[in-house]
Amino acid sequence: MDAVRLRRLNRWQAEELREDLADLYVESSAVDSGEEFHGRQEFLHRLAHDVQQPGFDMLVAEAKALTGCAYGLPVARDGSWWQGFDGPLPQNLEQLTASGHVFAITETLVHPHEHARGLARRLQERLLADHQASLGVTLADQADHPALAAFEAWGWQEIGQIHRQPPAPTTLRVLVLRLGARTTEHPDGLAHNARTQRPE
Repeated sequence: MDAVRLRRLNRWQAEELREDLADLYVESSAVDSGEEFHGRQEFLHRLAHDVQQPGFDMLVAEAKALTGCAYGLPVARDGSWWQGFDGPLPQNLEQLTASGHVFAITETLVHPHEHARGLARRLQERLLADHQASLGVTLADQADHPALAAFEAWGWQEIGQIHRQPPAPTTLRVLVLRLGARTTEHPDGLAHNARTQRPE
């Protein structure tokens, strides 16, 4: 495989690359025949929304062509991102959110002919490390079993469900990727790390 390099895109560069990203989405998705156009349009709609959010950040992987991307945004300290979580939010998640150490990855795309597991995880971990996140979080459709299996293979763990309203009421699975050191006191790797506290 050709050497893959990672490159950061700002929101304007991401918008300029939107058609290529949509092509990558279609190539990397297990959509039924005939559903490609609908899925592509939904992806473009999500991308157009996400690039406008505060803190939006995207990494792309390129060899001779675009081979992957991951993007997302920091979870707001006020905890509004967790609205609709089914049941009480674990206290350590509240603390990490309030300290600004949670980053939501809203999309991960990898060309199916590339080394998907290694490249996807590399993109995700680089994006989270660049934001000094202690926890990555993402949402997955309950019916999207291939995506859920992929995230599990990349080290993500399901912690519950969340209900989202627009554009239609949806229940999604909440997956987290713990980046903190696991200790006897915090075997889940979710210790609040004061050393990485961001300045107010």
